[in-house]
Order: sequence, then C-alpha cells, then structure tokens
Amino acid sequence: MAETNTLVPADELSQQRQEHRFLIGKQWRALVISLLLAALYADVLVSLVEDWWGNESYSHGFLVVPLAFYIAWKQRRTILAAPVAPSAQGIYLTGIGCLLFATGKLGAEFFATRISLVLVVAGLVWTFWGKQRLRYLAFPLLLVASVVPLPVIVYNSLAAPLQLLASDLATRAAQFLGVSVYRDGNIIQLASTSLGVAEACSGLRSLGSLTVGALLLGFLERFGIWTRVGLFVLSIPIAIFFNVVRVTGTALLAERDPDLAMGFYHSISGWLIFVAGFGTLLLCTKVLKYLLNRNQGALRA
Repeated sequence: MAETNTLVPADELSQQRQEHRFLIGKQWRALVISLLLAALYADVLVSLVEDWWGNESYSHGFLVVPLAFYIAWKQRRTILAAPVAPSAQGIYLTGIGCLLFATGKLGAEFFATRISLVLVVAGLVWTFWGKQRLRYLAFPLLLVASVVPLPVIVYNSLAAPLQLLASDLATRAAQFLGVSVYRDGNIIQLASTSLGVAEACSGLRSLGSLTVGALLLGFLERFGIWTRVGLFVLSIPIAIFFNVVRVTGTALLAERDPDLAMGFYHSISGWLIFVAGFGTLLLCTKVLKYLLNRNQGALRA
C-alpha cells in the first residue's frame, strides 16, 4: 500500500515555525525572569522562612503559602482561559516593588523587601498577562502578603494597646464574677498572686490567624467583595473577645491555685481559644450565607 505524503503550504509552515519560535521565546523569557527573581530574593525568602519558624505569630505561613499556590493551581484553567492582554501599566507596579526592595535593603527593613516580592510578581503578571488574569491571582497574592511579618515598630504599637485592653476587660469580667482583683497597667493583681498580660497574651497571634481564616472563608463561600470585607472586620472583635475569655479564665484559675493557671491550661488555652474563635467565625459565615441566599430569593420572587 503506497504511502501518502501530506504537503503543507509554505506560508502555513512559515507561520507554524514563527508561532513555535514565539512560544519558545515566551518560555525562555519566563524562565529568565523566574531565575532573576530567585537570585534577587533568595536571602529574603530564607530570612522569611526563619521568621516563620521562630515567631509563633506567623508560623501559619507554612500552611498559608502552600494553600495560596494550591488555590492558584486549582484556578489555572480559569486563569489561562482569560485572554492575554499585556499592559504597560503593570510596569509602574513592578517599579514600586523594586523601589521598595531597594529602600528595604538600604534601610535594613525586612518588611519592605518581603512585601516588594508580592508587588513585583503582581506587576509582572499585569505587564505580561493583563489585568484580568491578575484579578484571578489577586487572592492567592493577598494570602501570601498576609503572612509577611509586620515591622517591629508596627507590631509593638498594635500589641501594647491590645495587652492593656485584654487586661482591663479581663479584670472587669473577673470582678463581675466575684473575684477580688484590680489592674495596674498590664498587670492583674489577685489576692494571692499577680498575672502579667505579656505580648504573647495580647491576642495579636490569634488575630492574625483569624483574619487569614476570614479571608479563606469569604473566598470559599464565593462572597462578594463587601461581604468579604465585613467578614474580615468581624474577625477582629471575635479574636479580641476570645482572648479576653482566655485571660479571664487564667485569672479565675490563678485565684484558686496559681499552679493551675501556669500549667497545662496556659499551654493549651491558646489552641482552644483559636478553635473557639474559628468556630464562631465559621458560624457567622453560615449566617451570612443564609441571609444572602434569603435576600436573593426574595429579590427573585
């Protein structure tokens, strides 16, 4: 049986070769940019991982960053289905990121160098892929940005008021429950002992974790932007409330036996409070979803 050869017109063959070269060029360009970013931010990423490992307030970064990549991977078909619309406007965002990186390097400011990576990546996506694809990747990038440790001066300026607020509200709650106690700054004075509401008990750790949880719940439930903002804001008083419950419980136990407050309860109370706070946040999410569905049903009717 004779073989048949399929002839391809010269113009079509030339076009296929050009498309092939263009595709290879794009792949090489992406590889070069990735290698440059890796070389530029290698020490920044190493120091960031070290902070996650040594700072319990941001240890959830080991979970959040892989989760952000997983979300981006799950949305890959939607992202790639969006038309490619390169925009020169993305260069401005990339430039801001590079300026932050240079400023952070010169001023030894870790936050600036770390957050600049998120801005540079967002700017490059905007430049080469367009605004629509950046919109799909905005949430994973936001998750990554949420686990960048705040500057020390900002962290301390937030922790100190939260320490005083937690000690004041816990003192009032303990007095309401019949415990003889008074507050001196962030020190809770009991009849038999005194409790210091340290930075670790300010509630800033649970606040950071719950705000990230609120972002995830809003995304998973596919809420609108304003509902997500409302859920995010709602996570703040929830975190503060349960931290006050924790400090109050510690004071009540210390009134009975100081060893109880400093033992097993003190070690596990942080986890219990986070579980309770996240459960409350989940309940609020379900209530919001129910109200939104009911309102949509009423509008359709």
